[in-house]
Amino acid sequence: MAAPRTVDGVEGGCGEIGSVLALSSSDTRPRFGTRFLTDPRQVFQHNAWDNVEWTDEQEEAAKKKVSENNQPLPPEKQEEYDSLASEYWNEFYTIHENRFFKDRHWLFTEFPELAPHCSLNHESHPNARGTDCSQRSSLDEKQWQESAALPHDSCDFPGSSATYRILEVGCGVGNTVFPILKTNNDTGLFVYCCDFSSTAVELVKTNPEYDSQRCFAFVHDLSDAEANYPVPDGSLDVIVLIFVLSALHPSK
Repeated sequence: MAAPRTVDGVEGGCGEIGSVLALSSSDTRPRFGTRFLTDPRQVFQHNAWDNVEWTDEQEEAAKKKVSENNQPLPPEKQEEYDSLASEYWNEFYTIHENRFFKDRHWLFTEFPELAPHCSLNHESHPNARGTDCSQRSSLDEKQWQESAALPHDSCDFPGSSATYRILEVGCGVGNTVFPILKTNNDTGLFVYCCDFSSTAVELVKTNPEYDSQRCFAFVHDLSDAEANYPVPDGSLDVIVLIFVLSALHPSK
């Protein structure tokens, strides 16, 4: 696939910043392994909890679902769902718009690379303690310098003047993009995002929080090896894929 090379890659993840989590010794972000669900009413406060014991009913339901998923669809149905995938997603987003998926505010606990240079925006994450721009780790500083030194094409492209570029593949309606733009206050940040659902991309562009000076959304099919990207090779610092690779046919 003719995709831009990247310094860092992010695939999947879990966890969420919250006041109920213990902070690490550096007091910069919560420790993993301390997300215990003690109040069932708080079940949706995080996207994952630690050391949860399943009931017999939950285990039986999981086994049943695994058994169902082990039964492949007839070949003609497989072909239909594969060839019409974007149409199905367009229909899904036409119905649900941006009300179905929740914003992924846990991203910065799992992947600090998404906001490596500047302090966390405390308006969007009041319980998180970030580091200001003078406290970059040596690794982050090294990555930033290497990215800045890469020979990029001189042609004008969206975000060409940015010093830190993130691409999200499979952006949906922006549940990753907008938390990044809110939290990473680096003035040199530029975020690209794409989805093969034209309806989803249009919802991103019409969101009041979409800023074309900091973000560029476009339609793209990751499984199309001939498709081009709006940025030159070697110009990205991070590529984010969340629940994307698992949605592709193994042959692609």
